[in-house]
Amino acid sequence: MRQIVLDTETTGLEPSQGHRIIEIGCVELINRRLTNNCYHVYLNPDRDIDEGAIEVHGITNEMLADKPRFADVAEEFIEFIKGAELVIHNAPFDVGFINHEFKLNDPKPSPVNDICTVLDTLQLARKLHPGQKNNLDALCKRYGIDNSARELHGALLDAEILAETYLAMTGGQTRLSLDGSGETDDDASNSEQRRPVMAERPQMKVIRASEQERAAHEQRLDAIDKSSGGSIWRRS
Repeated sequence: MRQIVLDTETTGLEPSQGHRIIEIGCVELINRRLTNNCYHVYLNPDRDIDEGAIEVHGITNEMLADKPRFADVAEEFIEFIKGAELVIHNAPFDVGFINHEFKLNDPKPSPVNDICTVLDTLQLARKLHPGQKNNLDALCKRYGIDNSARELHGALLDAEILAETYLAMTGGQTRLSLDGSGETDDDASNSEQRRPVMAERPQMKVIRASEQERAAHEQRLDAIDKSSGGSIWRRS
């Protein structure tokens, strides 16, 4: 399964008002594993960037003066995302801008949904955590994802952070198989073909707690009993 985690930065909030994409960042997941394959480009929008947008992403008009236009990279961008599932936080925003760029570049464009499927992680987060903040920063805090480098928004950095967050939201990058090897979630259905039969596996070694570790455990339970009126581990 090939997924592309995608983010964009723009000159403003509404493509209907002539705003354009100025940065695209994508990272690739294959069978829920991050690869080293990414796509990143800054774009000259041929218009001024709103001051409010600059405060968010820090990208100025001067920085983009010598950058390519979307038309210059459209073919390679489409080739990169074609056939994949796009993973996007607040997908209608980014997809709307991408479709707008497609339309400006081609009088009869194929919309994003004809090129690939789309998964909106904001909608997923709202189902998992109803009534809570579900922006990317809030999700990073909830799932323990390090976003300390995110002083300003940036398409590639945000795509990398979203990839880690998405994997955490949906069960992690990999899981341990019974024989101790790493196995992706999507590989699980085919794992019977690869796992050795029980007789071929070495006997698992059982490591028991030492007396010192048992004593420390009992002290911890005593503290829980004192503070909560009884721990579930000592209930009969």
